[in-house]
Amino acid sequence: MRTPAERAPERASGGRAWRIAGLAAVAGLAWAARDIPAQLGGRLSGARAERAARSPRFRDGTFHNPAGTSATMVADPGRNLVRELIFGKQKRRPDSAVPLLRPADPAPGDPARELNAIWYGHASTLVEIEGHRVLLDPVWSDRCSPSALVGPRRIHEPPVRLDELPPLDAVLISHDHYDHLDMDTVRGLLAHQSAPFLVPLGVGAHLDRWGVPEERIVELDWSESHRVGGLTVTATAAQHFSGRGLRRDGTLWSSWVVAGAHRKVFYTGDSGYFDGYAAIGAEHGPFDLTLMQIGAYDRAWPNIHMFPEEAVAAHLDVRGELLVPVHWGTFNLALHDWSEPVDRLWAEAKARDVRLAVPRPGERVMVDEPPTVDGWWQAIA
Repeated sequence: MRTPAERAPERASGGRAWRIAGLAAVAGLAWAARDIPAQLGGRLSGARAERAARSPRFRDGTFHNPAGTSATMVADPGRNLVRELIFGKQKRRPDSAVPLLRPADPAPGDPARELNAIWYGHASTLVEIEGHRVLLDPVWSDRCSPSALVGPRRIHEPPVRLDELPPLDAVLISHDHYDHLDMDTVRGLLAHQSAPFLVPLGVGAHLDRWGVPEERIVELDWSESHRVGGLTVTATAAQHFSGRGLRRDGTLWSSWVVAGAHRKVFYTGDSGYFDGYAAIGAEHGPFDLTLMQIGAYDRAWPNIHMFPEEAVAAHLDVRGELLVPVHWGTFNLALHDWSEPVDRLWAEAKARDVRLAVPRPGERVMVDEPPTVDGWWQAIA
């Protein structure tokens, strides 16, 4: 039997190995977290803060929803959301791979009347309108999170690489949550595109921190418009909230109207159902196409994300013609089944005689000749 003195070198060697492993783990975590401070974005200051303070939406240091609405959680006695998240029986991922398509060239037609949409997943959508291209809420990263190690991870890859996108005329951002505003995607677009970023008030502070030149940042309050080529882009109301860290509502959120000479598109961004949709329809409608948020809803937060049936009601409120759903299928952000949003939407659209297209990621929807709804998602759900 060896003496303690004889075993001492082994203990020392083992201790060194554990120390080295510990240091490596700490170094790995530090490397993974190196971008988190930048991911949090910027804060309002100077002229940007002064402009935000003049907004009718801004008071007591934060932005607010329309009067009488709140983005707070709704109490649900007896329900444990954490337990449901971990042990719930909802099927929050499909059984097999989501089918991805590469957009085919559009059929020849009159460019002045062109209107197509390509859904890339979640809310990321390219609108082709009257010879112009407008990209909405692009997120190409693997996670919608400030961390590369934790947070909701993509269920499917983007159907095209970021550097494969065609030349853009504008990039629209609805609000600053990670699943709608992604630092790495913004930096990629900065490198490969020359289009301006149109954002709600205050969101320019994030872009500024990430290196976007001031001349490429256009910040708008609700009801303010900006001309991009032959298009008029208008920020419109939404019922939601904002924030990338512990501070909430330091930047504004919005829906968007994209109007050409002949065609019009409405995009909800993230929003609960509210009477502002009827007002938007009265002022800006009718719309040839609506891109309606349908996923990540729950009865615990009914005021900030629409249920699918409410998306149909909002489509009718704004006087939409063709409805294309977004904000589903890519990131697992709620407790419902993966396919439930679009199943419910399809049933409600049929019940209310609403024209609907449900594209696969990467599939071009020609608004005047949309693909027939075929239930493709049900085969993999």
